[in-house]
Amino acid sequence: MNKSESKYFNTATKMDLALISLLKKKPFEYITVSEICETAGVNRSTFYLHYETIGDLLNETTRYLLDSFLSYFSNDTQSVALNLKDCELNELMFICDKYLTPYLTYIKDYKEVFTVALAQNKILGFEDVYKRMFENIFNPILERFHYPSDIRQYVMMYYLNGINAIIVEWLKNGCDKSTDEISKIIAVCIYGKDNANG
Repeated sequence: MNKSESKYFNTATKMDLALISLLKKKPFEYITVSEICETAGVNRSTFYLHYETIGDLLNETTRYLLDSFLSYFSNDTQSVALNLKDCELNELMFICDKYLTPYLTYIKDYKEVFTVALAQNKILGFEDVYKRMFENIFNPILERFHYPSDIRQYVMMYYLNGINAIIVEWLKNGCDKSTDEISKIIAVCIYGKDNANG
């Protein structure tokens, strides 16, 4: 990356973070270009050099959050998603430290961002992300475990909403517990107290 590309990227990142900061304070539809520019410390002309609308910035911010999230997972972990039909069944058990630790570490490192993401998930498009994840990852996994197709969406919502409820409670408490403790709580809820280690 040359110097001008680096400057362009850094400016875009400033605007991503400015939008996230503003979403903590008010709904998306009330955020203005002027507020974004003031928060990011850039001129309006710089904003329009990067984006046509605030919606374009929102799309980029969502990609920024997802890229940041995925960077917490090892390449080995990411490759499982690409080989769902061929990998061993035990590799598809996502409620384990291999997957929970990077997920929980990301949440703890970016708790302010994640709080905004949970509160504004419709605006940030995370419902679409969950839908794509269901279609491309969770549905094939549930198929491998022989769940009937007519109940897979319900099973997945049970797991996602249960885990999200634990995360929301953890965030409300300022991430007071370690990622290991939260991982164990999730495992106990999924597998039961006596089977949480495996």
